[in-house]
Amino acid sequence: MSRKAFAVSDGDWSYFDGEFVRLGEVRLSPAANALNYGTGVFEGIRAYWNPERQELRVLKLREHYERFANSCKLMRIDPGLSVDDLCEVTLEILRRNAPRVDTYIRPLAFKSAESIGVKLSGLKSSLSIFTVPMGNYVELTGLRCCVASWRRIPDNAIPARCKLTGAYINTALAVDDAQKAGFDDAIFLTQEGTVSEASAANIFIVRRGEVVTPPLTADILEGITRDAVMELLEREWGIEVVERDIDRTELYAADEVFLTGTGYQIAPVVEIDHRPVGSGEMGPITGRLQEAYFRAARGDNPDYEHWTVPVETAHRERAAAS
Repeated sequence: MSRKAFAVSDGDWSYFDGEFVRLGEVRLSPAANALNYGTGVFEGIRAYWNPERQELRVLKLREHYERFANSCKLMRIDPGLSVDDLCEVTLEILRRNAPRVDTYIRPLAFKSAESIGVKLSGLKSSLSIFTVPMGNYVELTGLRCCVASWRRIPDNAIPARCKLTGAYINTALAVDDAQKAGFDDAIFLTQEGTVSEASAANIFIVRRGEVVTPPLTADILEGITRDAVMELLEREWGIEVVERDIDRTELYAADEVFLTGTGYQIAPVVEIDHRPVGSGEMGPITGRLQEAYFRAARGDNPDYEHWTVPVETAHRERAAAS
């Protein structure tokens, strides 16, 4: 099953270079440096609609913008806003668009200078933020994956800790090959041949009761959902995740494999390279994690209240302070 695409609306509110504008009003020159050379950074943030409370809650808002700020710093991009300001602008966009469904938020900072020549310093930067309704990006009952023939780009070539627009060519090549071969997604190996991550998600395996994930040194993105899953496992069930190198063949021997990320959420892998993972169905640890994660993300578990920001509450607090 291919990953889903979600259409944006030109009439929705967005933010671009200091102003709230309709998305359809934003224009980008084909001479923009970022379009020609991939000199941009981005984030993916989810907001979950809680139908019982009639409330939209943004998951890990500040954590995403802290990572975004670090990515900007590495690429010598000045977004023009602090982390606090970025959070408030995002909440204002959501208040204006007032979605009543699960929603994806895409901040993007990039070199917008209209010039030909590869460099970072001395170029104008731009910032945009827009939203799009988004349900499940991938199948949450079971993915069929393959090990990619393309290797993950090493951190000392293109930094893995940052979400860089140009780096996702690596992802596109692997995903395209995987889907043309009939798989849902691809799993990257590092240059040394150990497991890195999926095309755009971190990876965990369960083997003999132990939960294992590749270390940060395996050229992975420092995933915010990855951290959340590790917190859930330890806090809810006393399971401490082991961070170590994972060999390719351990994927085939695993009892469970699951992927984590803002887009993927918590997605079980039921087959790798035509070999079933465990029973070939979602495993018990993955199933419990999914349930706990969505309860926390939608604001239904008070123990994880700090994970989310309720949009309407933020609006009322702002109105009360004015």
